[in-house]
Amino acid sequence: MDASFFALVALVLFFVLLAYLKVPGMMAKALDERADKIRDELAEAKRLREEAQHLLAEYQRKRKEAEAEAAAIVAAAEREAAALTAEAKQKTEEFVARRNALSEQKIKQAETEAVNAVRAAAVDLAIAAAEKVLAKKADEAVQQTLFKASVAEVKSRLN
Repeated sequence: MDASFFALVALVLFFVLLAYLKVPGMMAKALDERADKIRDELAEAKRLREEAQHLLAEYQRKRKEAEAEAAAIVAAAEREAAALTAEAKQKTEEFVARRNALSEQKIKQAETEAVNAVRAAAVDLAIAAAEKVLAKKADEAVQQTLFKASVAEVKSRLN
């Protein structure tokens, strides 16, 4: 018997021993367990991917809502700024109009006072001139009577 025969017998005994110990079943079981584990990991990965897509869609929706809200806030702020500007312009115009009216009133009052001052000065000058004229022309009693009458007349016209 040669070495090839013993190698063949050893090979057959090895296969029988493997079959007796159920090594192919254990290998299949280990491979099945590994396949189940991979399948579970793939399912988990798919679930996580779907959850991530759902979260992404939700965040995009929230971002769009936030952008819309920000745009509404900006529009409201612009409207409020325009209203405040218009109100400030109106108040400024009213202030200027009141100031102009007050200035015109003061000018008219100053004109009236100036006219009255000129009239009073003219009256005083006329009285002085009348006194001088009467002093030259008439005697003292007549002068006093005319002076008093003139003063009374001027006073009545001023009041």
